[in-house]
Amino acid sequence: MNKAQITEPFYPFLLAGRWVDGSSAYEIRNPYNNAVVGAVGRAGPADLEHAIEGAVAAFPATRALPAHRRAGILRDVSAAIQSRSEEFARIIAQEAGKPIKQARAEVQRSVFTFAQAAEEANRIHGDVLNLDASPNGAGRQGLVRRFAIGPIAAITPFNFPLNLVAHKLAPAIAAGCPVVLKPASQTPISALMLGREITQAGWPEGALSILPLRSADAAPLVEDERIKLLTFTGSPAVGWDMKRRAGRKRVTLELGGNAGVIVHRDADVELAAARVAAGGFAYAGQSCISVQRVFVHEDVYATFMQHLIPLVEALKLGDPLDEASDLSSLISVADGRRIAEWLDEARAAGAEIVTGGSVEGGNVRPTVVANAGPDLNINCREVFAPVITVRSYATFDEALTAVNDSAFGLQAGVFTNDLRLVWQAYEQLDVGGVIINDVPTWRVDHMPYGGVKQSGFGREGLRYAIEEMTEIKLLAIHLG
Repeated sequence: MNKAQITEPFYPFLLAGRWVDGSSAYEIRNPYNNAVVGAVGRAGPADLEHAIEGAVAAFPATRALPAHRRAGILRDVSAAIQSRSEEFARIIAQEAGKPIKQARAEVQRSVFTFAQAAEEANRIHGDVLNLDASPNGAGRQGLVRRFAIGPIAAITPFNFPLNLVAHKLAPAIAAGCPVVLKPASQTPISALMLGREITQAGWPEGALSILPLRSADAAPLVEDERIKLLTFTGSPAVGWDMKRRAGRKRVTLELGGNAGVIVHRDADVELAAARVAAGGFAYAGQSCISVQRVFVHEDVYATFMQHLIPLVEALKLGDPLDEASDLSSLISVADGRRIAEWLDEARAAGAEIVTGGSVEGGNVRPTVVANAGPDLNINCREVFAPVITVRSYATFDEALTAVNDSAFGLQAGVFTNDLRLVWQAYEQLDVGGVIINDVPTWRVDHMPYGGVKQSGFGREGLRYAIEEMTEIKLLAIHLG
């Protein structure tokens, strides 16, 4: 569409420090009711080339910023998000279809992400090496420091359109790296709002571009050798293909999952049911660490289900701007069709739909499926919808094997009060994080976060992301 046709709010994009309308625009619509949220300028290949050039040109300035200055910018951004928190939350609710109370929680996480990044900017420490531990090092001292790696390409998904963008931009600013960001096409507005706060906080001109690009136009973010690191959050198929194409640059991938939960016979079953209901259905299950597969010891299976089902049936599906809504529609009607097909497959295979199971467009009722085989799509693939499967087990070893029987390995949850089993789970589960007495959906933003197998490569979490975005350099001094 042409900009002259636009009557709703219009959002230009950020190109190397300047706000640009672009030659065309497209509408952002609320996935729940298809209402227009706003229009966004569309960036093209020439804009991307300009953005990469700007990032390269800005790198000398960003890497020269002292730690206190980088920290100050990050603190100012954190404060700015807080001051506009309700505005951010309403935009997230509308463009992502996220219930407003969960959108508010995402905004507060973003406030913390930038504040914590400010702390980490002052903690990028090095080491002193006693080189004379070797006879050949007598009379010498070594210093090791971390230096910014250079321009970064960041690609983010729709489901956390503010905080997952923050997890790319905040550590990059802390490290002193320019960024070219491609936000998800469905949810660019909150990223653009964030970009305005970053530029106003004093991040050097040209050191940030936020480009609503078509995927077909974004190839240089992956392939251009001027980019020194690609950080991507999204689907495994896309992510691993990017890594294949990325050449010599570093790559950090935060990909999908089908998170498993174990509820052992000694667990607080009522607590486990409440946390599974929260972790499986918040934001309609559209999180890579949403609870998907639940394994309950046979001694407490019936009790667990008695607690779980009323909680699931009490969840309200509705307008994301309704304060009472617990979940809303999926991001697209196509995802609703996919879930309907997977549920039909499960029914045909003999699985029991204990509650839910209805799909209307992108609206999926919270669904619990019992006795679904491990090879069914709702188990072996990432469901990314408000659907969980539950089955019983006899031994803890059997439960660990069932969780590990997956192509994914992001996080897992284990409910038990037996320290020996806690340690066994920590040692044997093939995942990036083991969460004890809570669901895998639990995350705080400064912990290391990432997975193994098809779930990703590298780690996010502010200090850990900064390590990915910096290079170790040695200084060896011969004292004579």
